[in-house]
Amino acid sequence: MSELETLQRHVIKCQRCPRLVRWRKKIARVKTRRFADQEYWGKPNPSFGDPRAELLLIGLAPAAHGGNRTGRMFTGDRSGDWLYRALCKAGFANQPTSASREDGLMLTNCYITATCRCAPPQNKLLPKEIMNCRPFLLKELLLLNRVKVVVGLGRIGFDAAVAALREFSGGPKDKKPLFSHGAEYTLNDRFILLGSFHPSQQNTFTGKLTEPMFDSIFRRAQSLLKKS
Repeated sequence: MSELETLQRHVIKCQRCPRLVRWRKKIARVKTRRFADQEYWGKPNPSFGDPRAELLLIGLAPAAHGGNRTGRMFTGDRSGDWLYRALCKAGFANQPTSASREDGLMLTNCYITATCRCAPPQNKLLPKEIMNCRPFLLKELLLLNRVKVVVGLGRIGFDAAVAALREFSGGPKDKKPLFSHGAEYTLNDRFILLGSFHPSQQNTFTGKLTEPMFDSIFRRAQSLLKKS
């Protein structure tokens, strides 16, 4: 078993945040009507992807009836439909949809992780919960030693990326990068950080994030990797 696989086994067993433990277990027990016949995962979501990835995506947290149900990040919800469609177009995924952990989805040169591995109430994390989960992200950065481009999905994912990359490589703490869709920064002469609106229904239904806007992020990531 690789160190990455061992790390994800530790993630799945994590109990560090009592509020999140209670919530994810409650959701898995109560369920929602459209998935009432399904068995929910109800545990922290492990990260996944290509262990030799040069592209790292950092999201917010699993959705209550998405990743918390299926056991895989961005799987079984509309945000995942947007993400995997975009990744497939850019050549980072072998298929544009994600329904379950057994649907055959494979990532190429891409690894997906999150600010927090448990579904939070109202999709809102407490600062302590973000800090409790950060050691997992820092360990992933150590083990994913080929990563060159990092995409922060949403402001929280972007800020988590900034904090983790700075802590990981001991970078300067002044002039914090500002989040915006398409923002691009080079950190510590090693990582290129891209900002993207999160593909949440709140953003996609309102038109704040369009398909061409989202696709442009991964075209840019692919372009940067080809140049490196």
